[in-house]
Amino acid sequence: MPAQRTGSPVPGATPPRRSAFVEGVRQVRAAVTTEPGRLRLIGAVLAALIVAFGAVTAWQMTDRAAAADDVLHRSQPLSSGSADIYRSLADANTAASSGFLAGGQETTASRARYEADIRTAAAKLVTAAANSEPGSPSEAAVAKLNKLLPEYKGLVERAGVYNRQGYPVGGAYLRYANEKMEKEMLPAAEDLYTKENARLSSDYADATPYPWAAIALGLLALLALGWAQLRHYRRTNRVLNHGLVAASAATVVTLLWLVVGHAFARAGLDDSYDHGVRSLNVLHDARIASLKARGNENLSLVSRGAETVTVDGQTYDAYYYDFDQDMDALGKGLAQAAALADDAAGSRPVQAAEGNMKVWKERHADARTEDENGDYQAALDKVIGAKGATGECFDSVDANLKNALAHEEGEFRERATDGRDAMSGLPIGAAMLGVAAASGALFGIGRRLSEYR
Repeated sequence: MPAQRTGSPVPGATPPRRSAFVEGVRQVRAAVTTEPGRLRLIGAVLAALIVAFGAVTAWQMTDRAAAADDVLHRSQPLSSGSADIYRSLADANTAASSGFLAGGQETTASRARYEADIRTAAAKLVTAAANSEPGSPSEAAVAKLNKLLPEYKGLVERAGVYNRQGYPVGGAYLRYANEKMEKEMLPAAEDLYTKENARLSSDYADATPYPWAAIALGLLALLALGWAQLRHYRRTNRVLNHGLVAASAATVVTLLWLVVGHAFARAGLDDSYDHGVRSLNVLHDARIASLKARGNENLSLVSRGAETVTVDGQTYDAYYYDFDQDMDALGKGLAQAAALADDAAGSRPVQAAEGNMKVWKERHADARTEDENGDYQAALDKVIGAKGATGECFDSVDANLKNALAHEEGEFRERATDGRDAMSGLPIGAAMLGVAAASGALFGIGRRLSEYR
């Protein structure tokens, strides 16, 4: 009897079972060899593409709408709030030095301004703490400021007590308080401001990118629907399939809504940054420079030359030197703000502040001359006097910058709101239209399948 060849089937033996995957492939291959099978596969692919388009559109636009809402209601207000913390602290320092110079003649208005600044800083710190991520650098900066603020207040109060009693040590306490403010508190406030600005930039970066994945899926779904209708026409000689036409129309509407809506949203958000956030940042910096300049101007009379600095081999009064640096920063900031202002309402207060700054410089030069000539009282009158003093110029600069900030804040809100609103309803609308388009495609394919029954 000849030997049986290896691998040849044994008569009567059960053939080996195929794996589930292989069996599934075989059934699909068998199904698509018939027109009904091919139609079912086409319907499934069309529905999957359309649903994926609607889902990805809803997902991407939900994320962008949420980021745009954060820009409007969270990160930008927190950024401005952190700038207000810095401004309040710097203004409190300025008010404290003005009150010290007045001695026993400190006005109620000066004291009220100092107290209001301290309350504002404390309240803004509470808001910043509530919105800081646990363990974040912002939380650390807020905690540091909350610790330093009572210490600073204690030093200012002690300086005032000794000053009213006529003890020279009061000036030392005020300089120590100023040093704590300048070297510890304001850098911490600036760090907080920088971190909140970084959060704002991150929210803009999340809100403005084009939804390329959704756009690509939308175009792919349209191409697939166009191919399906062309195939339908070639096989049936019928121009239209109502279900496929409805699916195509819904997909086109969704894609146009996505592209146009996001374009308007992006334009609004870009405008809110270019004509709102950038101007606000420059104006905040200019206002802070004016506050620091005023504080250094006051402290130059408090120290009476006790603090000096050497630059390029030449010795200067430290506070007069810092005043000049701050005024240079103020001038540059106002020039940038004027260049960024895009309407008369925004440019008027900036131009007025520039005029105030020029008069301030002139009056300050006169006060410095009196101080250097040894006439301390004349210099004091030109700085904190009731009329014609540099304090009037500082108050005018500060008031005009406050008006400019209010205007730019309104510009930001208007344009950011337009950007956010351009995306309103798009996530839900895309999902609903996606379901409608998928249903239309399945209906159209179903009508074609019914012809084979």
